[in-house]
Amino acid sequence: MDEQSSNQSAVGPPDLEFFWDPVCPFAWQTSRWLRRVADLRELTVEWRFINLSILNEERDYDAEFPEGYRESHDRGRRMLRVAASVRAAEGTAAMDRLYRAFGETIWHRVMDEGADFRADVATPDHIANVLERAGFDPAHGDAATDPSWDAELRAETAEAVGRTGDQVGTPIITFGPPDGPSIFGPVISSVPDSDEECLALYDATVTLCGFNTFSELKRSARPRLDLPVMTGRSG
Repeated sequence: MDEQSSNQSAVGPPDLEFFWDPVCPFAWQTSRWLRRVADLRELTVEWRFINLSILNEERDYDAEFPEGYRESHDRGRRMLRVAASVRAAEGTAAMDRLYRAFGETIWHRVMDEGADFRADVATPDHIANVLERAGFDPAHGDAATDPSWDAELRAETAEAVGRTGDQVGTPIITFGPPDGPSIFGPVISSVPDSDEECLALYDATVTLCGFNTFSELKRSARPRLDLPVMTGRSG
């Protein structure tokens, strides 16, 4: 199935909710996998907000995060303000197209060696490019610096974490929202190669989430993120 096809239903509750921050590469990889599964299984997905700068605002960035994470997370907040503005005007279905545009313009670039890929993310030019690419009014770009949207981001972040418990990150997925099981992840470095592998990962995730006593599996040894901006390879 074509990853570019839409899987957001305009009518009725979605099969899944996916909470995303555009600045998180792992959320982007997981979203690409979930879109493929949604196309294969004819599932509907609602793309909702979770902001890492809000999620981690009580933590000591200087002590607990690598250099540059605070600025990166703040860039995510600016982009999600724009997303909130678009959603208010265009509805929830618009988020599928907008998230694609953010993800493709951030993660599917090949950068010059030594260049900081974050430098132009969430700048006015970048946001204008995203809105044009997704087909939305460029005036939504003004929301990037408008903190009045933060209450909405804060409420949605709290809702996401309320479903999983704290000590999580992005993405968060709810199966059968709002009362179905929710989980942080799956965190993947690359999208599985075949449809069969994509579905196997999905079915395994759903199975694990179905046990309300299950909370975590984790390993830190993993391949590098398979994204052009990280690998320096296109395609």
